[in-house]
Amino acid sequence: MFLRVLMLKQDDPRKCSAAKLVKFGLAKSVTRTASRTLILNPFSKKTLLNSDKKFVNSITGIDCSWNLVTPTFKKPFTGISRKLPPLLAGNPMNYSKLNKLSTVEALAGAVYILGEPDLTHDLLQKFKWGNTFFELNKNLLQDYSKAQSEAEILEICHEYRLANA
Repeated sequence: MFLRVLMLKQDDPRKCSAAKLVKFGLAKSVTRTASRTLILNPFSKKTLLNSDKKFVNSITGIDCSWNLVTPTFKKPFTGISRKLPPLLAGNPMNYSKLNKLSTVEALAGAVYILGEPDLTHDLLQKFKWGNTFFELNKNLLQDYSKAQSEAEILEICHEYRLANA
């Protein structure tokens, strides 16, 4: 699975997880999105499922500030838009906040759900807190990767008592 990041440069560049992925060759920086890419969009009406992998050849994370996330996603992006099911942040800025993920956490969660756990670990190992994200979400990610429908995702969220699901 190819990983891409659309970097909008709205945050401190020293703390940008997307820039670090590009630096280590784990993702490619792009200036626009493609039609066969999965766009990680927190406002999408559809939740990411393992079965979505048959429609895409890449995943694109939109690297933007959480303070500007609403206006950023008001404009349409070319591609297949999906939101991640609820996950807990492991990064120091938003530790254990539901759905306040860094770009690398979003990409790592997506590739795990799409059936590439080794790539998830490759992405997360570049960050001191990467394993924290995985440990916080390990059981969720395993369950989400097996879900066949959005109804099953909702059942998992109910089982884990996740708010805002």
